[in-house]
Amino acid sequence: MNALSPAPSILDSAGVSPERAREILGEALVGADDGELFVEKSESEAFLFDDGRLKSASYDSSEGFGLRVVAGETAGYSHSSEVSEAAIKRAAQSSALAKRGYSGVSAEGPRATNAKLYGEDDPTASPAFSDKVALLQEIDAWARARDPRVVQVMASLAGERRTVEILRADGRLIRDVRPLCRVNVQVTVEKDGKRENGFAGAGGRAGFEAWITPEKWQEQAEEALRQALVNLDAVPCPAGEMDVVLGPGWNGVLLHEAVGHGLEGDFNRKGTSAFSGRIGERVAAPGVTVFDDGTLAGRRGSRTSDDDGTPTERTIMIEYGILVGYMHDRMSARLMGLAATGNGRRQSYAHMPMPRMTNTAMMGGSTPREEMIASTKRGLYCANFGGGQVDITNGKFVFQCTEAYLIEDGKITTPVKGATLIGDGPSALTRVTMIGDDFDFDPGVGVCGKSGQSVPVGVGQPSLKLTGLTVGGTSI
Repeated sequence: MNALSPAPSILDSAGVSPERAREILGEALVGADDGELFVEKSESEAFLFDDGRLKSASYDSSEGFGLRVVAGETAGYSHSSEVSEAAIKRAAQSSALAKRGYSGVSAEGPRATNAKLYGEDDPTASPAFSDKVALLQEIDAWARARDPRVVQVMASLAGERRTVEILRADGRLIRDVRPLCRVNVQVTVEKDGKRENGFAGAGGRAGFEAWITPEKWQEQAEEALRQALVNLDAVPCPAGEMDVVLGPGWNGVLLHEAVGHGLEGDFNRKGTSAFSGRIGERVAAPGVTVFDDGTLAGRRGSRTSDDDGTPTERTIMIEYGILVGYMHDRMSARLMGLAATGNGRRQSYAHMPMPRMTNTAMMGGSTPREEMIASTKRGLYCANFGGGQVDITNGKFVFQCTEAYLIEDGKITTPVKGATLIGDGPSALTRVTMIGDDFDFDPGVGVCGKSGQSVPVGVGQPSLKLTGLTVGGTSI
């Protein structure tokens, strides 16, 4: 977007005077602690090429607003897909009922920022529709030609451009244009009647151009094929307690789920997290430092400002094994007497913000992965994770490994399938004995769910060695 001709305000385009919207919001927030008018316009597009043909293509656009009035621990929230002065006024009247005679002190507004972590690219506009379909056809044909055992290819593109405007109680209007795109490839191979899958994907906050060069998409297709062929030769994983080495990057999803959610402010304020009331205590091995960083340029979980209007930042939660902080939105921070960390996020204008992760990771160390492997007599090397389940109250998790190998006498040997890691996040952090020098973030495919809301996130970590984890598989 040319800086000399910025896109018009959503409010202006809808025929709503920003000044009048400020007046309505101001009246609703008299006596309240906090609140905002969140206006959003989004366009998204998705293509799925499966079984040698274009299976689906969709385009969606939406526009709407949500108005929130915060009084103590209560929040009134009204939203509408109609952006008009009348609709905003009705929403203000409904949300203001949350006060019910409450009289609070208006919270100080978020600090301003001139940071810009991504451009205003529009993935739905470029490439053209026909070019996107042709690209998926090319990915399909190329992957099938790589190996005669390939029997199925599924390739997809997904892109969106979301524009938000946050009108704050102090009259400031915060605007953020958020592009997001993703390219996925799944390959199925077959040998002697046995079928296995492999998956790879990549994306971030930009247009498609960065991820659809031949080098980039071929890298994804090659990786998906490699994983599928590895699993074709895999044997059932033995079960039992053993040392585990985790590969870098995407495996940070275990940290995100088993530990990250427990470090979100609302769970700790309510005392439902395994980390509640433990600031200053040792909760992890001495070398473990866990952070959340929404300021990383172009990354999937990054935001110039969060959905409260607070600029994102780098927040350290665990420092050298000691719990030092949590992630907060404005409401969580105010109720706990702390500073907001820019972690207020919402799925859309129809949802209230809550403390959520952005890009969450464990900092790297100095040990080569080869040394971790060599120091393990009997164990499991997990190169890639699939899905998992976690109980936030105690951190107990079960995660499936989509690519794993046995470690025998200090060497990676047989690929195994059906491996699951079973444990709890707080305990697992204390079992970290080696931290790798190969820190990496995931390629840009993370989606996080919480309380019915889904948002894009990033995860990351170096290779890690953990002792005495329970591995589920086949009894031996």
